[in-house]
Amino acid sequence: MKTTYAPFDAADYLDSDEAISEYLSVAAEDPNPDVFLAAIGDVAKARGIAQIAKDTGRGRESLYKTLRVGAHPRFETIKAVLHALGVKFAVVAGEPLSGSVSKPPL
Repeated sequence: MKTTYAPFDAADYLDSDEAISEYLSVAAEDPNPDVFLAAIGDVAKARGIAQIAKDTGRGRESLYKTLRVGAHPRFETIKAVLHALGVKFAVVAGEPLSGSVSKPPL
């Protein structure tokens, strides 16, 4: 007997602001930018892609293309989508990359 499984869809589990925030935060830290784009797409799907498209002034199909793996959306577009999703970017200090220029002491 062969066991079959339903396809996994992250959008099915993004049912709270906390889950969405954590999901996007982890995805944003991945060095592959496609991971973050896919995560934004999952959240848009969970929140309702048609409503997000309307809120950003874009067509639904255009939004799907913008958030697909391999796309190179403009910062303004990502910012508008995140705003429509009810989330925002936050910049925090992190570990410097090895070999990076350090700030001189004050």
